[in-house]
Amino acid sequence: MDDRDLLSISRRKFLIVGAVTATALALPPFISAQASAANAARPIKSKLSLWVNGEQQDLDLDIRTTLLDALRENLQLTGTKKGCDHGQCGACTVIADGQRVNSCLTLAVMHEGSKITTIEGLGSPEKLHPMQAAFIKHDGYQCGYCTPGQICSAVAVLGEIRDGIPSHASPSLTEQPKLIASEFQERMSGNICRCGAYSNIIEAITEVAETSA
Repeated sequence: MDDRDLLSISRRKFLIVGAVTATALALPPFISAQASAANAARPIKSKLSLWVNGEQQDLDLDIRTTLLDALRENLQLTGTKKGCDHGQCGACTVIADGQRVNSCLTLAVMHEGSKITTIEGLGSPEKLHPMQAAFIKHDGYQCGYCTPGQICSAVAVLGEIRDGIPSHASPSLTEQPKLIASEFQERMSGNICRCGAYSNIIEAITEVAETSA
């Protein structure tokens, strides 16, 4: 056996050893990745209690469940709409502890013990909330898809102004904001109406603001 044969054997051994070593090093991360994927597929549940439209609701939910999905899928309160599901259209607006929130952007487990008001909790066909009645009177909707979020947001907007919370339209950060159209327009800008019923919506909010002042 000459030097060339020895060199050839050495190369073969080197390639075999290298392949075996690479495989051994690659297996642990691969196995770890499989284990992580399996664990991620297992839902982690949590029990929580909410007060929704004046009634206590005890739920056992996947911790990833949004407030929107909890309302629609678990409590069948489908008045709250899933629009963009990214917090950009406002169709899913509800009132949580007196403040309006995009329910698609907040997890249900974050609202343990909270008081949630949806469009169903504001009024009924037999006894409408003043804001609901004003929207009907002023044609503050067309297709109606955004209307539940618009109404919940409008109710909370009047509360914000009366609580002295300024907006970008407020001329002063220390003086009481006024119940005027420019304030309503600015504060309602997060609620999109694809039909374009904005002027009628502002008229409805204005009427409620004047009659409840």
